[in-house]
Amino acid sequence: MQASASASVVRCPWCGEDPLYVAYHDQEWGVPCHDDRKLFELLILEGAQAGLSWITVLRKRENYRRAFAGFDPERIARFDAQDVERLAGDPGIVRNRLKIAATVTNARRYLETRERFGSFDHYLWRFIDGQPRRNHWRNLSEVPAETPESRAMSKDLIRQGYKFVGPTICYALMQAAGLVDDHLIGCFRSGTER
Repeated sequence: MQASASASVVRCPWCGEDPLYVAYHDQEWGVPCHDDRKLFELLILEGAQAGLSWITVLRKRENYRRAFAGFDPERIARFDAQDVERLAGDPGIVRNRLKIAATVTNARRYLETRERFGSFDHYLWRFIDGQPRRNHWRNLSEVPAETPESRAMSKDLIRQGYKFVGPTICYALMQAAGLVDDHLIGCFRSGTER
């Protein structure tokens, strides 16, 4: 556990001292989210993170919002090959053509999922029966990279045609969107909802 010198509170050690990371830990990570657009944003950002550190993507988040029309899935779904090529030259985002193309594909699949289930929120939260899971980990080494629920989510998303949605990415999405609360015991956010 880490105590921030500036705030004298104990936090999960993964967030370090970077103010952006600390704010993300304190205000967003693990907070139950039921906003479809925000859930879509997290899905895209978690996919962009594959093979990178989360802080890298977090630092580019505003650039992603600009590049991907404020994460408006209707607009992104209309992006074409020229848009993908244009975005591949944007230094403000991760310039991986596969990840950029996956964002367009995922926007199209998202619209279909939302239509079928009434909301993306309803779709995602059904993997944990609609209630956030609170874990009681003492050390980072106890936190799993994936769970049966994230494997089920991944399998279903892949079946629908989503890209960059493996079980580890799905578990990171579940953590970020508060489907699971993996704040370590002793962290001031452990077991809290905001």
